[in-house]
Amino acid sequence: MEPDQAFLEYAVKALVDHPEAVETTRVIDQMGVLLTLTVHPEDMGKVVGKLGKTAEALRVLLRIVGMKGNARVNLKINEPVGGKREQELKTIDQVVEEL
Repeated sequence: MEPDQAFLEYAVKALVDHPEAVETTRVIDQMGVLLTLTVHPEDMGKVVGKLGKTAEALRVLLRIVGMKGNARVNLKINEPVGGKREQELKTIDQVVEEL
């Protein structure tokens, strides 16, 4: 496991109530390194934080870790199944069907 991915897993597992559900994937492309994070739906609030401050802090720290390896590291947090965004989309789909 690369240092940036190991750092992300360590930091997130320390924040959440369900550390066994934390999953990360690492992909390298022309834009740099993309780390994708998946957590238990109940832990989304802890990972994102108020106004997204925790997620923003994780992204800043990952960029610093990436600098050491001359890589630009980006973080994507997967929306869990049954999350608020999915519920909003269902509501919009229902409205469209009614029209």
